[in-house]
Amino acid sequence: MVDVLPGKNSVTDMVYKVEELFQKHGLHLGLDLVAGQKGLKRSIKVPEAHRPGLSLCGFMKNHAHKRILVFGKVEIEYLRDLDPSVRVSRLKEILTSSTPAVIVARRLLPLKELSELCQSKGISLFRSSMSTMNLLSKLTLLLNEEFSPSMTCHGTLVEVFGVGVLIKGDSSVGKSEAALGLIERGHRLISDDVVKVKKREGSYVEGFGAELTRHHMEIRGIGIINVANLYGAVCVRDNKSIDIVVKLETWDDQHFYDRVGLVENFCDVLGVNIPYHVLPVKPGRDVVLLLETIALNHRLKAMGYNSAKEFNNKLLDMISSKNQTRIRSRETV
Repeated sequence: MVDVLPGKNSVTDMVYKVEELFQKHGLHLGLDLVAGQKGLKRSIKVPEAHRPGLSLCGFMKNHAHKRILVFGKVEIEYLRDLDPSVRVSRLKEILTSSTPAVIVARRLLPLKELSELCQSKGISLFRSSMSTMNLLSKLTLLLNEEFSPSMTCHGTLVEVFGVGVLIKGDSSVGKSEAALGLIERGHRLISDDVVKVKKREGSYVEGFGAELTRHHMEIRGIGIINVANLYGAVCVRDNKSIDIVVKLETWDDQHFYDRVGLVENFCDVLGVNIPYHVLPVKPGRDVVLLLETIALNHRLKAMGYNSAKEFNNKLLDMISSKNQTRIRSRETV
């Protein structure tokens, strides 16, 4: 069974501006704005950057107009060798209204025609101190990070025996208290109450907390506490992959709860299926111990050992053995 984890998706209508890239990562990428101040308001629509390559030779078939253009030493020297009129013509072809920005690597001086065209077309032109290949690699990683699908959900994220456990449930069911008990036993808190989730590398999801509430918990009757100050820095961390989702719910005698564990349920989080458990809560149940057991059992399954399946196989073998014994005894009689 696959359920969808409810949450607020923040990617569908995402608008990422050149200005945001410059402000957040300009220092890391060694960027300086040379021309095209108005171009900072342009939108970056795809998380990709590329070198113009054959486009500078006039081959415009399949040219990616929506990507950030990166000019290296080869591109600049090639343009310098061209006749000025041809140079302007080629640059006009690749610099369109869809071009988000242009970056010249290796601290090279942009050509006069390139600066003038960027200024007139309202395209931001930057110089970078990085080498061309390093710039392309880091820019691609940063853009993929910014464009990764993300959401915000209500819950508490903890690390238990190295397993990222997202504890969900209705308000006042005991999520924060359970997390506090885990912290007391030496496990680590990532985020309480509000968990930001982001998809990484298209294969797994990672959870983290907001800057304001990081390392803090809200405990009813006590108030806001700082876990790092109370229990030490070893009991907190900034982010963790979400490996399992556990929903705490008030015990209902009319509800059927799985007592074997042969059926594995999953929860859809940003397109990634994550093991999902429903844990009924009532007085007398050690929720902290049960959460630890779920995390340890998850690690065993990841190592290829499934206790429920092993028990089921033993049971089937025993039934088969007894049936064969009965058949033999009947044949003897």
